[in-house]
Amino acid sequence: MPAVLRVALPVPLPSLFDYLPPATGQAVPGSRVLVPFGRGKAVGVVVDVAADSAIGKSRLKPAIQALDDAPLLDAELMRSLAWAADYWLGAPGEAYANALPLALREPRPLPDTRDETWALTVAGQSALDAGSRRGGSRDLLQALVAIPLAATELSERLPGWRTAARRLAPAGLIERVAARSVATAVTTAPALNDEQQAAVAAVASMLGQFQPFLLDGVTGSGKTEVYLALIAQALAQGRQALLLVPEIGLAPQTVRRLRERLGVPVEVLHSNLSEGDRARAWLRARNGEARVILGTRSAVFTPLPQAGILIVDEEHDGAYKQQDGFRYHARDLAVVRARALGVPVLLGSGTPSLESLANVVAGRYRGLHLRTRPGALRPPQVQIVDMRAQRLEHGLSPTLLSAVADTVARGEQVLVFKNRRGYAPVLLCYQCSWHADCPRCERPMTLHVGRRQLICHHCDHRAPVPTVCPSCGATELKPQGQGTERLEEALTAQFPTVPVLRIDRETTRRRDTFEQLLDGLRNDAPAILVGTQMLAKGHDLPNLTLVAIVGVDEGLLSVDFRAGERLAQTVVQVAGRAGRAAKPGRVLLQTHHPDHPLLRQLLAQGYAAAAQELLAERRLALLPPFSHQALLRAEAHQRGHVDAFLHAANAALPAGHPLQVAGPMPAPMPLRAGRHRGQLLLEGDSRSALHEVLRAWQSTLFALPAARRVRWSLDVDPVDLY
Repeated sequence: MPAVLRVALPVPLPSLFDYLPPATGQAVPGSRVLVPFGRGKAVGVVVDVAADSAIGKSRLKPAIQALDDAPLLDAELMRSLAWAADYWLGAPGEAYANALPLALREPRPLPDTRDETWALTVAGQSALDAGSRRGGSRDLLQALVAIPLAATELSERLPGWRTAARRLAPAGLIERVAARSVATAVTTAPALNDEQQAAVAAVASMLGQFQPFLLDGVTGSGKTEVYLALIAQALAQGRQALLLVPEIGLAPQTVRRLRERLGVPVEVLHSNLSEGDRARAWLRARNGEARVILGTRSAVFTPLPQAGILIVDEEHDGAYKQQDGFRYHARDLAVVRARALGVPVLLGSGTPSLESLANVVAGRYRGLHLRTRPGALRPPQVQIVDMRAQRLEHGLSPTLLSAVADTVARGEQVLVFKNRRGYAPVLLCYQCSWHADCPRCERPMTLHVGRRQLICHHCDHRAPVPTVCPSCGATELKPQGQGTERLEEALTAQFPTVPVLRIDRETTRRRDTFEQLLDGLRNDAPAILVGTQMLAKGHDLPNLTLVAIVGVDEGLLSVDFRAGERLAQTVVQVAGRAGRAAKPGRVLLQTHHPDHPLLRQLLAQGYAAAAQELLAERRLALLPPFSHQALLRAEAHQRGHVDAFLHAANAALPAGHPLQVAGPMPAPMPLRAGRHRGQLLLEGDSRSALHEVLRAWQSTLFALPAARRVRWSLDVDPVDLY
């Protein structure tokens, strides 16, 4: 009798789908199949092969085609994905789909994983000499003049080069050639200090077995050198290494360091790659050809048949949590995969999350510490600037402006940090107090002077800037508050002879702009950088000696119980950009609350002491990590539908359950993009108690009639209660 294929399909439903095997080919767990689904077709992953189906074989359709000769997903990755779908209560199909690059979710043959190298032809050289090609085509021809280049190198030098290649290759101006063998020069590793050597020795002693480590290293203490030394040891054993970073912006400079130090190809996996390049890198990792893999959050799903070590840099960063669809946390999944693979996992941060610190205290992780900066560099001097007694210019105090003037006069560089893009967060009428609100969110729209638009940063609704007040007709419309655009304008006016560079989402929309802006900074020339969170992480600017943090108070006054932790992390991370080379650094914190205990403790005792105090507060209040949460979110165009669903969901909780329930209640942002939003927060003393309730409850929620009128999601271990 034919078996039954249990298939995970990329749909948001909590079930697998049963099919008969295809007429030809063999479908086994971990392989892809093309199946009929609804009125169309879908590519799914075979999760299991069963003897029978609950709905009877006679009602099952056969799969159309087996797409793989052998399992594409190995046994370890299949087990880890099943665990992840169960833990984060994701739809199985969405979990398995996350593991595959987009190009592998389509019914096409697997792409060729051989090194792709392109060369200039004689006709191409003639076209270049004649100047008959322009724009991207000319750039690609020019890039290939000296020597053939691999696709990975072209992607770094010329993002979007494939568009030009699709024009030039059919015209015979470029051609694909055999991969060239080039000896990569390897730079010498600097001598590690005692703390770095101890950290490397501790982790290296566990190569070949599972052990989680937390590397708690002050900013600038040389965590990356520890990573490089450990990756080198894994490579020496013939093993693979996976390094996760939180942001795409950190990838190019990290790739360079890895290649220069290790002398091996480094595969990169992130959303800015073309889908073909992403699929080829994933397949090379699966085949064991790729030895070092660098990627952002989704790279945690990379197959690692010869795994040696997993490393998560900036483990505290919220970017590791997926906020829609399958809501996994890459840091936590990395720990789970390391256990399944039997290898150590190293979590690194200058400001570790409270969850990871609690795991060290509980003995689940081993703590490693880097307390000093290499070369005996002094930590930056931090000073609080009391804004209450100062006359501000565009939100900048005289103390801050004077410090900026002194710094640039010495030929050094300044970072002014404000985690709010745009010109001003509010446009206000002085006559009647009207302000520009988003009609879809009922929140103030941000003024963007450069675009001459009002933009909602919650739903991206846009409107022209009115010339007169829509309410009273007055012409006195004034921007209130400061964003990076306004700070850039004010600093340019104040320091007209000094380059002022703004680095935020507006100025770095092209994927190579960020690196170009930083690479354009001369290490021996003055400059002022104005930036958001993008500049807080991982960038070494040797001539940057002053960091000014504007807008600290938003974090001090938030109702979110995680706000204190995030503020402390941001302050320390941003402050760590100052004085990373031979010159001493200085940090200014502008605030209306100079005596706030969190700020005072950060300055007097550092992040470690502040984190312990925050942990003690969480323990007393029984908040995570000393309790465990799940958040049921719902949204709909009508408030009544949201309320009806949440009340029905609350009533559907099992009788006598041990959880604490808050709500139903409106979300902190009750209206977004024209949809009303509400939530129900569940909290339990243990993970097992919480999950026991959630698993049964989730299936009940799908069956509720009120669920059909809302969009809803369950978020296990939420990092934002918005």
